[in-house]
Amino acid sequence: MASSLLRGKTALVTGSTSGIGLGMARALAAEGANILFNGFGDAAEIAQLQADTAHEFGVQTAYHNADMSKAKEIEALFAFAADKFGGIDVLVNNAGIQHVANVEDFPVEKWDAIIAINLTSAFHTSRLALPYMRGRNWGRIINLASAHGLVGSAGKSAYVAAKHGLVGLTKVTALETAQTGVTANAICPGFVLTPLVQKQVDARAVKEGLSNEEAKKALLADKQPSGEFVTPEELGALAVFLCGDAAKQVRGVAWNMDGGWVAQ
Repeated sequence: MASSLLRGKTALVTGSTSGIGLGMARALAAEGANILFNGFGDAAEIAQLQADTAHEFGVQTAYHNADMSKAKEIEALFAFAADKFGGIDVLVNNAGIQHVANVEDFPVEKWDAIIAINLTSAFHTSRLALPYMRGRNWGRIINLASAHGLVGSAGKSAYVAAKHGLVGLTKVTALETAQTGVTANAICPGFVLTPLVQKQVDARAVKEGLSNEEAKKALLADKQPSGEFVTPEELGALAVFLCGDAAKQVRGVAWNMDGGWVAQ
């Protein structure tokens, strides 16, 4: 059963049917938050995920399949949330996609899609969540940026631009809500072994003739001094902290959890 930190509150986690988003959703549910899942996947598996979360933590769950690249679908998601739960108290902007290519080779449609999902969607969700949060004088906006919101890497122009933009959006949102009970912060993970990162591992294994485990170690050695992946559970625990009273003066922070990546 859940504890009571977020009992009676509702959390929307975008891209929460797997990976980091699912870890965030479970951590918030463990604190009593009702969970509105969003993301893609098999309908039966998502229904089971809802049922399992509701049963394990004693919370309400719902699901909406809004495409986070489309403003009208995000508006429909928030109308659904208002009807089902009254509104959103905790907003976790986690949905993201990746593509790797040099700037001169970067497909324009990939650039547009990455900016839309990784950055613009957070603007739409924030603008729609804030009136409800201001009305209750309590809310938490947590934007999943990345170590790439703080530093760059070759071949990731759109992703780095979007994540830097997300950190900037976080700061502005925090300033605009600074004298309210609403906070906005960004979490900047290093490498987490999500499906996105596993694709990079697989590609490196093929390119360099490595085993999958060797490719993982090589990927981490490039950037992450700890030599260990960050876990969704660790990120979820940080999100829970940001929702608590101890973090009410943590505003506009880009908090890197990256095994020392940005310390270099």
